[in-house]
Amino acid sequence: MTFMQDNWGWIVSFVTVVGGILAYVYARIKALQLGVQALLRAQMITYYNTYLEKGFAPIYARESFDNCWKQYEKLGQNGVMEDIRKKFLALPTKDN
Repeated sequence: MTFMQDNWGWIVSFVTVVGGILAYVYARIKALQLGVQALLRAQMITYYNTYLEKGFAPIYARESFDNCWKQYEKLGQNGVMEDIRKKFLALPTKDN
């Protein structure tokens, strides 16, 4: 108990600095998460628009879209992209 009383100022300073560092790191990680999520969303929308215009989505495009989707979903997906995913997967794989 004497240690705490003798070093109270140092302990508070240390906790304050560590708390500030953790808050900074958390904010950076959150920004990276949201940035990656935005890029994945943009890529999937690009795939959707491109292949909707063509009227079909080849297997390689589906695989690429699915890879983006899996990572996007892990980051916390939303309902709008779920609808786009369903519509994209409903496209035929070959041009008729």
